Amino acid sequence: MAKSPTPPIDLRADKAAALKLTPVSRETEARLDRYVEVLLEWQAKTNLIAPSTLPNLWTRHISDSLQLLDIAPSARTWLDFGSGGGFPGVVLACIMKDAGGMVHLVERVGKKAAFLREAVRIAGAAGKVHATDIQDLNIKDWDIENVGDSLRRPVDCVTARAVAPLHLLLGFAQPLVKQGAKALFLKGQDVESELTEATKYWNIEPKFHRSKTEGGGWIVEVNEIVHRSNSHAARSPST
Repeated sequence: MAKSPTPPIDLRADKAAALKLTPVSRETEARLDRYVEVLLEWQAKTNLIAPSTLPNLWTRHISDSLQLLDIAPSARTWLDFGSGGGFPGVVLACIMKDAGGMVHLVERVGKKAAFLREAVRIAGAAGKVHATDIQDLNIKDWDIENVGDSLRRPVDCVTARAVAPLHLLLGFAQPLVKQGAKALFLKGQDVESELTEATKYWNIEPKFHRSKTEGGGWIVEVNEIVHRSNSHAARSPST
């Protein structure tokens, strides 16, 4: 017997809830709609996000990404580590199109990098995909012209979502934060344990923003990252 096709997901109510939580312009909404169409098309053949989260795609993923703009409203050049299904990178790129900014999406998995290119193109977003491993980026030269014509200014904000433990992300971001970038990492309920591990290697004074969209989730904001050389301890999100 032939397999019955999967019925389409009705995302209208979830979209309305998400845009009430994190409003966007009509133009950005249209770009996000096109992005969602591409994502759902590719999701049928490539596992980009957890299937269980599809009914809440807008609130769980898109609005979750949009909330970063409340913390870094003036950021125009973004660097997203391990962009995967495009969160938060492609979502931010949809916003940056009107803001005159650019989002650089780093993704080492070839199939996902191909998806990201297609999503950016069809959505009409301001994004550039770098199909490479984070560790292979020449971060120290990122604000120099020989990086490419698409980037003529230092990175304003570095972000990542569900990519790597905090202590590794801090190491990747440290050269850019030293140049003035802000780091925003979306983390889950285990942020306490990740912070404990991270402070074995780094001196940081993070700010913790409770996620608007996911129970127990946090956004970790870091504006200075220094190799650990004393007993300085970072502040816990529970304090």
